[in-house]
Amino acid sequence: MGRSLEHEDDEGDIQLTEQPGNVNQSMQLKPYQLVGLNWLALLHSQGTNGILADEMGLGKTAQAISFLAYLLEQGDDGPHLIIVPSSTLDNWVRELAQWCPDLKVLIYYGSQMDRQAMRDDILEGVEDFHVLVTTYQCCVGSATDRTLFNKKVAFHYAILDEGHMLKNMQTQRYQQLLRIRSERRLLLTGTPIQNNLLELMSLLNFIMPDMFSARTTELRRMFASVSKGKSESKFQRERIEHAKRIMQPFVLRRLKRDVLTQLPKKHEQVEHCPMTDKQVELYADLKAKLSRSLKTEDGSSTFSGAMMQLRKMANHPLLHRTYYTLDTLRDMSKLMLKEPTHHDANADLIFEDMEVMSDFELNNLCKMYASLNEYTLPPDLLLDSGKFRLLDRLLPEMAERGDRVLLFSQLTMMLDIVEPYLKRRKYKYVRLDGQTPVTERLQLIDQYNNNTDIFIFLLSTRAGGLGINLTSANTVILHDIDFNPYNDKQAEDRCHRVGQTKDVHVMRLVSAGTVEEAILQCAEHKLQLEQDMTSNEEENAEIPSDMAKLLRQCLDL
Repeated sequence: MGRSLEHEDDEGDIQLTEQPGNVNQSMQLKPYQLVGLNWLALLHSQGTNGILADEMGLGKTAQAISFLAYLLEQGDDGPHLIIVPSSTLDNWVRELAQWCPDLKVLIYYGSQMDRQAMRDDILEGVEDFHVLVTTYQCCVGSATDRTLFNKKVAFHYAILDEGHMLKNMQTQRYQQLLRIRSERRLLLTGTPIQNNLLELMSLLNFIMPDMFSARTTELRRMFASVSKGKSESKFQRERIEHAKRIMQPFVLRRLKRDVLTQLPKKHEQVEHCPMTDKQVELYADLKAKLSRSLKTEDGSSTFSGAMMQLRKMANHPLLHRTYYTLDTLRDMSKLMLKEPTHHDANADLIFEDMEVMSDFELNNLCKMYASLNEYTLPPDLLLDSGKFRLLDRLLPEMAERGDRVLLFSQLTMMLDIVEPYLKRRKYKYVRLDGQTPVTERLQLIDQYNNNTDIFIFLLSTRAGGLGINLTSANTVILHDIDFNPYNDKQAEDRCHRVGQTKDVHVMRLVSAGTVEEAILQCAEHKLQLEQDMTSNEEENAEIPSDMAKLLRQCLDL
């Protein structure tokens, strides 16, 4: 075993010149990752917690595991706790086994009965482990789960992946995780600044509660948004600089452009897609309808619902019900009574169910039941969307070049619409979304990475954007953009990361003349905030105040 502890400097700080000897020698840390390991070791020696906030794709998982290997080599055998999103659980377990086989890993996951049996074994000392890996949901799921983590087991390190999930100190989950019984804490996040500076302070309060918790009221007031005025720009610059000074000792953040000089380039473009004539007409009708209703109604739920309706129409008319009229639905509900499965059903209740369904859902119903086949929509309506017409032009070119594509959407029903289009064009694909069982996710990822015949991977932005490696793809299509640009950045960096050998092309689809253009503008403001936090530029980065204001602008209210 090689020695990783080379010497101590004049001030007694630990200097690691090579990776720990118990790390798999076939797995080599990059030079910047060794720097990260040194930083973690330094924090450890100083009794300080921290946030490893390297940009997505720089291997925070490898650095964290190497740190645990270093602790084990120094005689610290834990137990340590790693909390991860359920979508990355299998990947973490695999990485732990690959990087440091000496670490004994216990997976705390499964049904309530399974977890109860594991709790009994843990408390009785039957299970021998250095590291316990679990999910956020399991960690706070039930009172008995929480008791295990908050009282029964004394962990040395608690490592929380995707730590930006702790951005709001007011949530119940935040408060429950804050009670975890651990001597030390380490957060891993590629997006430490998301919506405002107060979110950063929530993260700092989590890792250093003794230092920050007594001052949360003061911090909240200091970093809360100010009303717009002439002094806003100066105030914004001052509070950003103040936040930089507070965060500097506790946060390590490197960007890919600074440490990965050999990483292939990432080319980003925004495609402002003209909607189809029918889509323009339907969008205008919907906009007028919502404008009238919002003049008489108020409330965040009303605005949120209206925003979603506009976004759906901007993406595809089949997400709404415009082709199936109420008269058609009444006829269909009566015909459904001919089906053996519905012969004793109530036509009025069937009608009520149909009334809230989209054209796409109703069309699927018509294909499913023989009595409704005559109402099936023409297949060409799949292409009655500006974005689909663009895809129909671009995908053949990408396939011809040998590109491999990740297509993300926030709406699972949008993915439902994409699927029959891909089948019609005979493109091979796989799909992962929030409904995909955790046990199948790694299998799908391996299937795509290892089978070059699969052209497209369909993913929901939230489920497929966290902690998975898809470097076999070189093209990312964001079918619809997120209010929070970091969710999109998480998604695109599934393939623009360590291990990528080709240039990566990222394409954001935005329907021209719609609310999506305003959402894009909002996202660009949020990304400017991160730039202000990680650079010395002094440009103002105020964020548009809220969704309601954005919607009023779009509806000319």
